Amino acid sequence: MTNDTGQITNRYWIGAIAVLGMLETAFLTVVEWLGKAAEICPTHGCQAVLESPYAQVFGLPLPLFGFLGYTTLLGVSLAPLAIKSLPSEWVQSSWLVMLAITTCMLVSSAYLMVVMLFIVKGICPYCIASALLSLTLFLWTAIGHDWQDIGQVTLTGLAVGLITFTGIVGVYTQVPSASANTGESSPPITHISGAAELRLARHLDTVGAKMYGAFTCPHCHEQKQLFGQAAFNQIDYIECHPRGKNAQPERCKAANIKGVPTWEIKGQFYSGVQPLERLADISGYQGSEAFKYEFPY
Repeated sequence: MTNDTGQITNRYWIGAIAVLGMLETAFLTVVEWLGKAAEICPTHGCQAVLESPYAQVFGLPLPLFGFLGYTTLLGVSLAPLAIKSLPSEWVQSSWLVMLAITTCMLVSSAYLMVVMLFIVKGICPYCIASALLSLTLFLWTAIGHDWQDIGQVTLTGLAVGLITFTGIVGVYTQVPSASANTGESSPPITHISGAAELRLARHLDTVGAKMYGAFTCPHCHEQKQLFGQAAFNQIDYIECHPRGKNAQPERCKAANIKGVPTWEIKGQFYSGVQPLERLADISGYQGSEAFKYEFPY
């Protein structure tokens, strides 16, 4: 049995762990939005996970949803301590709400761990850390309260777990099958090239510029979209993922590519999505810079 003092202490601990989760997911959300995964990942596998199609939901970075989950848990766990006038039944119900939130987070994390290991086949230490935080919060919530109705607790956990699993599977059915299974082709380039994009692409080809990328990398696709289809067709593109179309991972290894997208221009390497204006500047392009698309577009 857990006494009242112990339950209050547990609320503080749950809140503290939720703050850690908020800090991590906020950091990863900013990294995703800025396309800086290559700069924070110790391995290519880590970057492959953070830049895979599974790292976005409805066009938003997945860590953003984790941040919202941790924030909600923080509020629910500490509200009864901050607002003394809350009815006792609300305080008791808040534990059931916390159990539902942590169950949702645990099931989501477990699913994403399977995706990381068996579909993307990479190791992301940030993702593992978040999953461990979710597991810790679930266990702390489950054992940190003196539950009066074990049947209700069990039913709530199973129902939330089933709903979460069904929802996350439904969301990820929208991930292109090529990326999830054979993974040979990246999404099609839908932007139309303008005259300036075509001239820049020809210039980059002339100076021997190369772009290293991977079909699983959303930021690589964003770079392609900046050029448009016709212009990007003139770029010397090197596919680093071994399962990608026309893959050349040996060239990426030989060039010591740590993350994608990476540009090689005049012997120098530039990581991350590059605005066309910067590519023009570092390559010595002298033509029109009336580019059609800005990043982020």
